[in-house]
Amino acid sequence: MVCAACAGAESVFACRECGREDHPYGINRCARCFLRERLTDLLTDPGTGQIHTRLQPVFDELVNSERPQTGIWWLRKKPGTGPQLLGQMARGELDISHDTFRALPCDRAHNYLRELLASLGVLPAYEPRIERIPPWLDQKLAPLPADQADLVRRFAHWHVLRHLRNAARQQQLTKTMTDSARDRISTAIRFLAYLHAHGATAATATQEQLERYQTTHAVSLASEYTFIAWLRRSRINTRLHIPYVPNGAPAVTISDEQRWQHVERLLHDHTLRSYTRLGGLFTLLFAQPLSRIVAMRTSQVTITDNHADNEADSNVDVTFNTVPVQMPTVVDEIIRDHLQHRGQSLYASRGTGWLFPGGKPGRHLQTENIRAQLVAIGIKPHESRKAALFQLAGQMPAPVLAELLGITDTNAANWAKLAARDWTGYIADRAH
Repeated sequence: MVCAACAGAESVFACRECGREDHPYGINRCARCFLRERLTDLLTDPGTGQIHTRLQPVFDELVNSERPQTGIWWLRKKPGTGPQLLGQMARGELDISHDTFRALPCDRAHNYLRELLASLGVLPAYEPRIERIPPWLDQKLAPLPADQADLVRRFAHWHVLRHLRNAARQQQLTKTMTDSARDRISTAIRFLAYLHAHGATAATATQEQLERYQTTHAVSLASEYTFIAWLRRSRINTRLHIPYVPNGAPAVTISDEQRWQHVERLLHDHTLRSYTRLGGLFTLLFAQPLSRIVAMRTSQVTITDNHADNEADSNVDVTFNTVPVQMPTVVDEIIRDHLQHRGQSLYASRGTGWLFPGGKPGRHLQTENIRAQLVAIGIKPHESRKAALFQLAGQMPAPVLAELLGITDTNAANWAKLAARDWTGYIADRAH
């Protein structure tokens, strides 16, 4: 198929403004030119008569998107949210800042625009899952007495949120961590309410009262431990104590036969999304946690073509930690296909480098997108990863396991011990 111009014929679809024939929209006009006109009206700064300087990246991104029709739909279907806010910012009626969004409802439309602006560099980068906790915290603390609210707020900001921000800086923040953070704060509120009902405070509480509370409230000991440990470190109450109970050896509940049945399903079931298949395979074959898989970069995949005209002669290597791992047959085909069709985000998805780009601008896929689909077909990612670690620990020395998979030496040694393999002679053998 060729365009009319290439065929030497006059086109009835060519845009009267740019002459292009792709994306026809209306009579003798293309969607891109129509979108350009709408965005120019929306984002023009009245003071200069030009596109607002800070919003120029938004104009460029939307106009040059792969499907300009999507931008037109967004402008028409969402006039009261994102587009309206952009217009107010362009006219100087609203500040182009995170503070503007903090004063608005925390809903999907506002969050999407905020993340679009952050992904394009219009706003500084931020972590939405952390940003949503302070408004939630204010609501939780509103009905509490002032002294309790002040104590919980200090615990939340000085310990819980600081921990989350450290995880975010290291790109290790997950939904599970933010859910756990909310649970720790809620546990602190419940414990203080119990003490208040029994004539005590955090500073005057006794060990007996703590143990009575634990007896009458079936809650997570981990959440209680965090708050009590903070009270001790803060010197608010050093009399309270919850003994730390270390985790026992992991229980492997999936047999090797079940594990390979899951692998076969993911290798050959083309009804599943490619990111679901790869997420499951990376877990089942290489013991990678979903939180690390979704944050992988395309730079971690290397395709080496031995013969340019024969794709079957090329190697696909994936680097999970520091050492490239050559992918087995079929898996490499899934990876090649995924690289050509990856991406969900309508805007700002190009050039981000995520192997699994998500539906929010500039961000990778969320773990729940993969986890839910795997669970729906009977694959439990956490249990599957333990089964993979158990099998791999029995096939290679702990130092090699740690280096390939990106786990700590201690963790690798514990799995080797659980697999009951003796690699004491490995160092000597490697020296020779």
